[in-house]
Amino acid sequence: MNDKKSVIGTPLPPARTLPFPPKPSGSYAGRTLAESTYAPLPPEKQLHDGTPNVLIVLIDDAGPALPAPLGGKVNTPTLDRIRSEGIGYNRFHTTSMCSPTRASLLTGRNHHRVGAGQIAELANDWDGYSGHIPKSSATIAEVLRNYGYATAAWGKWHNTPAEETTKAGPYDNWPTGNGFEYFYGFLAGEASQYEPNLVRNTTSVLPPKTPEEGYHLSEDIADDAIAWLRDHKALTPDKPFFMYWATGAIHGPHHVHKEWSDKYKGMFDSGWDVYREEALAGAKAAGWVPEDAELTPRPESLQGWDDIPDHQKPFQARLMEVCAGFGEHADVQAGRVVDELERLGYSDNTIVIYIWGDNGSSGEGQNGTISELLAQNMIPTTIDQHIAALDELGGLDTLGTPATDNQYHAAWAWAGSTPYQGMKLMASHLGGTRNPMFIRWPGRIAHDPEPRTQFHHVIDVAPTLYEVVGISAPDEVNGIHQDPIDGTSFAYSIDDKAAEGRRRVQYFEVMASRAIYEDGWMASTTGPRLPWVPGAPPGIKTWTPDEDRWELYNLDEDWSQARDLADQHPEKLAALKELFAIEAAKNKVLPVGAGLWVPVYHPEFRIAPPYNEWEMSGDTTRVPEFCAPALGNRPNLVTIEVNVGDRANGVLYKLGGAGGGLTCFVADGVLTYEYNLFLVQRTIITSPEPLAAGDHTIEIETSYVEPRPGGPLRVVLRVDGAEVASGQVPVSAPLLFSANDCLDIGRAYGGAVSRAYADRMPFAFDGRIDRVHIAYAMPANPDTR
Repeated sequence: MNDKKSVIGTPLPPARTLPFPPKPSGSYAGRTLAESTYAPLPPEKQLHDGTPNVLIVLIDDAGPALPAPLGGKVNTPTLDRIRSEGIGYNRFHTTSMCSPTRASLLTGRNHHRVGAGQIAELANDWDGYSGHIPKSSATIAEVLRNYGYATAAWGKWHNTPAEETTKAGPYDNWPTGNGFEYFYGFLAGEASQYEPNLVRNTTSVLPPKTPEEGYHLSEDIADDAIAWLRDHKALTPDKPFFMYWATGAIHGPHHVHKEWSDKYKGMFDSGWDVYREEALAGAKAAGWVPEDAELTPRPESLQGWDDIPDHQKPFQARLMEVCAGFGEHADVQAGRVVDELERLGYSDNTIVIYIWGDNGSSGEGQNGTISELLAQNMIPTTIDQHIAALDELGGLDTLGTPATDNQYHAAWAWAGSTPYQGMKLMASHLGGTRNPMFIRWPGRIAHDPEPRTQFHHVIDVAPTLYEVVGISAPDEVNGIHQDPIDGTSFAYSIDDKAAEGRRRVQYFEVMASRAIYEDGWMASTTGPRLPWVPGAPPGIKTWTPDEDRWELYNLDEDWSQARDLADQHPEKLAALKELFAIEAAKNKVLPVGAGLWVPVYHPEFRIAPPYNEWEMSGDTTRVPEFCAPALGNRPNLVTIEVNVGDRANGVLYKLGGAGGGLTCFVADGVLTYEYNLFLVQRTIITSPEPLAAGDHTIEIETSYVEPRPGGPLRVVLRVDGAEVASGQVPVSAPLLFSANDCLDIGRAYGGAVSRAYADRMPFAFDGRIDRVHIAYAMPANPDTR
């Protein structure tokens, strides 16, 4: 038993309505000062003395079998420290996808009920998939802020509708519109760790250093959180705080300085099949999984290590070395924030909740890639093409640097999810949904090395914090009636590890992969697609959920979903399928598979600006690609009015980043257009003569040679109405170049699309850009976007 004081705060009178009414005056206002009395009432206290601070650390795209303290090979000293000084939960669950998990974590509601049925960039019109967290589901930050907490967030947000992420807002769905008084990080689902598109509160900002100066995003958000803590200590030391520190690691692209990757040289040379065996043995030795946990077999459609040609194995192993270094680096940065809590004297009364992964490891790199958006654009390539392009960049040691947007083979994601079957995007199986979670609160929780085994979910964090703090979820916030909390507090289990679990039912669904849990049983179906299989599955356009085969598992006797009991217990399976239907209807999951509507059925409906033409200035920068003109996959004309000097230099515009994009620039006066197809193919078109000094009108016209997604493009360059160069882009990117980079005019922030100016970034144009007009060719081809 825990010999420390109970962790549960004495409940305060419930605050049904937030914000609290203003404190009344205790003074009497007479006609004159002489006739008045001055007697201010003492400050109203909405919280107990000693109310705890809270720090939530969320690591991105991290599988349960990676950390060394849990049997893996990735060194995670901070995770180990939180575990060795607190308690852990080995049956804690997430949603199998980024935005959904974050929305659930911060609101305490199931992800479809808060419009997060899939990532924000793939929103559609059904309520469960809108991409908007409703104000009827206030976040933890909004509630605690009203009670008097200081609230701040860092790193990855990914819960703002993509169309609302430009400098122009609106801002009500940004972190500062959801209860956080301070935010520093990025709004999208991923970011270059070297050249991120950052915002501070509601202002677009540039990284404080360049990659050459040693910049890395995980270090930056740790530095910023430490600075915030120091200011808090200096200015409001008695005010409790709620910190949400969410890395972009280890989501792709896998970016980390070489010295971190080199720590793991040779450690993955035996491949992912062997890693699975070693990781399970390690997890058992660490006491993280039971001794009878079974290793589930590799799916037939996923390559075995022995299937990889020998000359490709160093590439595949190095991809994993980079990921391992990336994971350790992120954990160490989280540790720097924890160190600062201790240095400032906050540690004993700060609850640290460390969640290793918002979903399982990601198989979105499919067969291993130097540019992760290749898979999302469904552009077929060979590994030898990647290796050849990598050789041009500088070889294997280029992986993890600003030159590539690499991500490992999906089989490494499967290995990182040992001993389970699934990975990210698979809501059906525990590898996609079961993530380690640890809690440390030195002043109130005694360390226990034995993990808690109650079945819980990320929606349970919010009600747990409310119970521990001693408050209740409000009925009304800012005049809006609140949706019920779906989560179940697990505070009961903190002091009593043997307590019976209180979460009896939980559904899971992402992109038609789905499962339902009830009292130790789980029914699962993968749905129509697997994340590691390239392209759209055959027959997807006629798929219905009625076709899917369901599996049945008794999780109380089968830790890893290794033994399918569907044939032995058809009645139990039928009952669980019916329960899923009920939960789906109740939680706005319907129509089942709605998360596939945009990426599979209607990619032309993906988030895009509603305009057909734009008037921009010569200093328009940092327009997220989702909100920018689709210059690389839609017929368009860019008209630029410039004044140049002799031998002019600089970027006229660029869209995308180092891992893929297009750009138009001048180098020693020569007009140049480059289409970088995810590093594996570059099309470069140049004018034969440099621009003469003076005023010019430059036109870049893009049209389809074949009007189909991914079809070849014809690009024509004109100066003052005369064609000066033209060429053909053999393959185009049908969706987008980057999930994290932007359109910039007059300079190139973010990644260098062209190697020609990579060493001169941001390669600002040294002439004058008077006007930029961008217009789509009309009518637009409906099949191209």
